[in-house]
Amino acid sequence: MAFLLVQCHVSSCAFIARHSPLICSSRLQDMRSLFFAARSFSGASSFASRKKGGPLRIHASTIQAGGITISREDVVKEDDPTNNVPDTVFSKLGLHLHRRDDHPLGILKNEIYKYFDEKFSGKYQKFDDLSPIVSVTSNFDDVLVPPDHVSRRYNDTYYINSDTVLRTHTSAHQAEKLREGCTHFLVTGDVYRRDSIDATHYPVFHQMEGFRVFSQAEWEAAGVDGTSFALQDLKETLEGLAKRLFGDVETRWVDTYFPFTNPSLELEIFFQGDWLEVLGCGVTEPAILENNGRAGTVAWAFGLGLERLAMVLFDIPDIRLFWSSDPRFTSQFKAGQLGIKFKPFSKYPPCYKDISFWINDAFTENNLCEVVRGIAGDLAEEGFNLI
Repeated sequence: MAFLLVQCHVSSCAFIARHSPLICSSRLQDMRSLFFAARSFSGASSFASRKKGGPLRIHASTIQAGGITISREDVVKEDDPTNNVPDTVFSKLGLHLHRRDDHPLGILKNEIYKYFDEKFSGKYQKFDDLSPIVSVTSNFDDVLVPPDHVSRRYNDTYYINSDTVLRTHTSAHQAEKLREGCTHFLVTGDVYRRDSIDATHYPVFHQMEGFRVFSQAEWEAAGVDGTSFALQDLKETLEGLAKRLFGDVETRWVDTYFPFTNPSLELEIFFQGDWLEVLGCGVTEPAILENNGRAGTVAWAFGLGLERLAMVLFDIPDIRLFWSSDPRFTSQFKAGQLGIKFKPFSKYPPCYKDISFWINDAFTENNLCEVVRGIAGDLAEEGFNLI
């Protein structure tokens, strides 16, 4: 056992200890019941309320996502030890920020759509309402993520049960779309990863996946091998996208590793005096194509984070602002107007609170972040100083 002192930066919210001393449990439900209760505070999200000493209550017990109705009981299973999805994460399902034309994420998505429509004469199929609840097979196995990869851990992924997760990337739909016969497609959606609390990290964010398949006749006509042909087309396409979004910027390619592409690359642009990573991409591993009815073809794929780019394009300093329903935020953006600069407004005065408790060897910071986020919502701003 060890002693942990936590300093938490919170806005207009105070935490109080319920028991003393407190013992840390590795189970999130035990942590929630042992560690904290919260005073009621103004500015809390309208969908949530809390009875004194009780759990967080979500008013909406069902949501619409991916064309289906999903109930809280489908996602949050308090009696299942393999489930680690909190109510705060369930509450984000079905909000579809990327489908709102006057939201920064929707504005950016639509601009990317326009680029692909113009470049490829409308060939690209677009999917932005696929269910975020996917199988472990779709999320990991179908895209060749190794069994021991860190992304599979309960500390990093939201498991509904041992066989089902909230997708951690839009690549979870790659095999499905290939089996359906798609050759040019874009998949946009909310993705979920357990993460820290700060201005650039959030457990829910949005990605776009792009994919293009080539036939053997296409690369043979060009007189090059399939991999070289796909790689050249990939670079040309994505450099064009970067210039569409950011103007006439300098670009560079950086070698990297992804389980599902080879070679794998990251595209960076020189923007405002520094190199900025824009997206990851590569030539699709042949096994993915062969396993999904596309043997004898080559393909490329890319994935980008909408929030990451929108924060730069719109000068939005905090990723949590994307979820705000405050008119001072939402009224600043108009459909079709990419790059409107965000005008900051006052939120809440800072409030620092120190909390101390005993922990065991199973403690992880992400578990503590889930507890704090479950009580304070987005009012917990800066995370923790662990001493």
